Amino acid sequence: MTSPAVRTIRISCAVIFVLGIAGMIISSIAGNNVGVVTTIGVTTAIAALALLIASVSSSPVRLDAFDEADAQILERQIVELVKSGTNETALRSIVRDATKLGRHP
Repeated sequence: MTSPAVRTIRISCAVIFVLGIAGMIISSIAGNNVGVVTTIGVTTAIAALALLIASVSSSPVRLDAFDEADAQILERQIVELVKSGTNETALRSIVRDATKLGRHP
């Protein structure tokens, strides 16, 4: 589910894309003014960046790289606790149970 703001940004960007392509074609045919064509193209590119930023920043899904980094940090903490004398089997069982509990909705 997306927020109304993201939906508005997506619709606005779609309108800018369609008008930008039409504007570039029309301005190329009707005089081929490089400045006008470039301005319309840059405006369309900025709309694409706005769409990309809005979509990425509103996504609740984490990248796999962050999960891997968190797993490495957790593994280092487990190793440190095992070095200090904690029972490794019991500790890993607790971590496994906590992971299962965290995955439930």
